[in-house]
Amino acid sequence: MRSTKDQTSSQAMKQAAARAALHYVVEGRIVGVGTGSTASLFIDELAGVKNRVAGAVASSEDTKKRLEGHGIEVFDLNEITDLPVYIDGADEITPAMHMIKGGGGALTREKIVSAVAGKFVCIVDGTKLVDTLGHFALPVEVIPMASTYVAREIAKLGGVAVARAGFVTDNGNLILDVNGLRILDPVDLETRLNQIAGVVTNGLFARRPADVCLIGTPDGVRTMTAAL
Repeated sequence: MRSTKDQTSSQAMKQAAARAALHYVVEGRIVGVGTGSTASLFIDELAGVKNRVAGAVASSEDTKKRLEGHGIEVFDLNEITDLPVYIDGADEITPAMHMIKGGGGALTREKIVSAVAGKFVCIVDGTKLVDTLGHFALPVEVIPMASTYVAREIAKLGGVAVARAGFVTDNGNLILDVNGLRILDPVDLETRLNQIAGVVTNGLFARRPADVCLIGTPDGVRTMTAAL
């Protein structure tokens, strides 16, 4: 169990990364915003400069409410044709900028908004940086009638899938949290999981990785980009 001191330090590092992400907001344009604790910190930072942006696209109903609570106009993704940047956290990220996301259950909408965005800026504290994905349970959004079938198919890939108790996504679906995977080829596994009938999408963000990662550390914010 993490100490209160460690939790406070982690919060401060996430806050610093969220503040640094303001540098990537494009003046007078719409910004895509993710979901989760770190994204919420970014929203609070964005509120202080909200006159710099034309509005935002939200990746979840919770994010929409938080943005609107700060007086930031929220647009439906279908209303816009150009989204310069998407800013969100991650549950894990590698130096190759591959991520596990979806701890907050908004992975499908996050994946859609990030696909539209010209640039994906990930904001995390240093504990989220890993060499190999899979320590954090991989979320998979599934159509309810297919949940047990999908779990059986995931077992064939070596994973143990457990339905997230009492949780329904904004899309009306279920989340299976998958443990036991050591993900050596994230792009391949992302594709294979999405080919299982009944899977809406999974929390691997490898086919569309982050472009920039801002990592809050005790020594300040470190900027990481994928090696060319």
